[in-house]
Amino acid sequence: MKKATPPEEERSPSHGHDTNTAAQHIHLLERLRLGPMDAITARRELNIKAPALQVKALREAAYPIRTHPIRLNDVQGRPHRYVARYYLGTVQQPNQE
Repeated sequence: MKKATPPEEERSPSHGHDTNTAAQHIHLLERLRLGPMDAITARRELNIKAPALQVKALREAAYPIRTHPIRLNDVQGRPHRYVARYYLGTVQQPNQE
């Protein structure tokens, strides 16, 4: 018998279901290619519980992810003085003289 899919899961993006580390890296990179994303949004929309840890791992793999601190309110309206906003920087190419 095939398991029924709840309506919420049918409407939500597929990236919300796969929480293994490799999938989190892929989803985070895909999202950052579209533009900046803050840590609160990464937790909520991409289901990444520790965005800083995933960003650190991607940086160690030579992805040029930059961080800018911002002030932001969470979904409950609570203010946060330091929220990381992540964006893709440029890759420095070695001089080819």
